[in-house]
Amino acid sequence: MRRLAILGASGHGKVVAEIAELTGWDEVVFFDDAFPVFGANGEWSVQGATEDLVVGMEGFSAAIVAIGDNQIRLEKSRYLLSEGFTLATLIHPSSVVSKYAKIEVGAVVMAGVIINPFTSIGLASIINTSCSVDHDCIISEGVHISPGAHVAGGVSVGELSWLGIGCAVKQGVEIGTSVIVAAGAIVVNDIPNNSLVKGVPAK
Repeated sequence: MRRLAILGASGHGKVVAEIAELTGWDEVVFFDDAFPVFGANGEWSVQGATEDLVVGMEGFSAAIVAIGDNQIRLEKSRYLLSEGFTLATLIHPSSVVSKYAKIEVGAVVMAGVIINPFTSIGLASIINTSCSVDHDCIISEGVHISPGAHVAGGVSVGELSWLGIGCAVKQGVEIGTSVIVAAGAIVVNDIPNNSLVKGVPAK
């Protein structure tokens, strides 16, 4: 039996759990550091906190972190790897992912996503519902590309950056680390590290 542990009993976690079921996982169990306040997450049980998961790791085929905060998600993913866990990669069956794209462990690709050839998606990234990432992009670790966002070819996105819902990024743009691109923004120029940009064009 293939059992998947999901760390993070949230709304995002519910979406991740459903993708796991759709892709053939036999059982999904949640863990959350708010346990035992959280005893269930939708249809799925919550059975402990992070340390409980580590103690019981032999009972699972793999784990994945389903926490929306980029930094916490990446830190927890690296921690589980350091403890010897296998991290799952979950790709919704309705997404279109090129065979030439590279998706690292701990990443989740949601429904309706398109990822084109020679793009790489980093550890613990979220590629959210109905967004697109064109050819030759580099999406670094712990990135979140929100629903309906569109990233043109040759774009690089630095670690821990968040592209808001419905934004668009022009081809060849370099987005730094820990950048927030606001909802609906149109990015036409490079964005330095630790920036918040918004508007059309984004500033």
